[in-house]
Amino acid sequence: MEKELISVIVPCYNEQEVLPLFRDEIIRVTNEMKSKYPHLEFEFMFINDGSRDDTLKLLREYSLEDKRFRYVSFSRNFGKESAMFAGLENCKGDYAVILDADLQHPPKLIPQMYEYVKSGEYDCAGTRRISREGEPKLLSFFSSSFYKVINKISQTQIVDGAQDFRLMTRQMVDAILSMREYNRFTKGIFSWVGFRTKYIEVENTERAAGKTTWNFWKLLKYSFEGIFAFSTFPLSFSIIFAALAFIAAVILLIAAIVNSSEMLGIMCLVCFMGGIRLFCLEVLGQYIAKTYLEVKKRPVYIIGETEEIYRKRKEN
Repeated sequence: MEKELISVIVPCYNEQEVLPLFRDEIIRVTNEMKSKYPHLEFEFMFINDGSRDDTLKLLREYSLEDKRFRYVSFSRNFGKESAMFAGLENCKGDYAVILDADLQHPPKLIPQMYEYVKSGEYDCAGTRRISREGEPKLLSFFSSSFYKVINKISQTQIVDGAQDFRLMTRQMVDAILSMREYNRFTKGIFSWVGFRTKYIEVENTERAAGKTTWNFWKLLKYSFEGIFAFSTFPLSFSIIFAALAFIAAVILLIAAIVNSSEMLGIMCLVCFMGGIRLFCLEVLGQYIAKTYLEVKKRPVYIIGETEEIYRKRKEN
């Protein structure tokens, strides 16, 4: 059978504590796959997203010990969205797997994903979290609310609980790479490009080591990125609020006549209308800002070092 290459893409940001554990686990899983499917080859593509600990040092060591271990190290922190894009752009595989280094995405599921995609019935196999046990309740509430909202206001449907952990064909990878927007919301992109996807339901898993860099405010900002990237509905707020303002104006006018307090009614109406205008301007400003960033055509990421650059540097 013809050889097939699976690229395992791992975004990394300050992962020095968990990388040795991840390395042992991914080697164990891929060795088992290779014994079952001798035609399979693997490469491990790590994306160092401007880590401030010894993540890069470990990646250098791994790449010297095993040529299957490759890495791209950014010149600074560009964010996980950029890291995933860089991994897909620099990998060479017939298939690509994206998963986190913290083992919250269990590598043991990769063989099952491969079997689904290899069957030809699916182009992608991913995981869908069905429980949020161990996660703060407020965070869980807003996460589930986000999926309900975005699926109501966007034509692109995003599966509730869908994770970035997935195995894709080269065709799907190329389709994702064709979308070169600067403001990236990959969960939406995965859905927008289409293709047949099989979701494997999983329970919430805690990090194997280290601390997460995600918090409520980062996730809230990320959710707004998704809404602005895949829906223009917020631009309709001005029409909705204009209708509400008209109704409020009528009510305040009646109240002012009944209570003989014309000044109070006018003041309330002015404040109400002013707040609506500012809100609508902020929504419009967000879309203009996103457009501004897109038309600059800045790169999604900048490479500071790769395993090839590091190897040549050591040789010289």
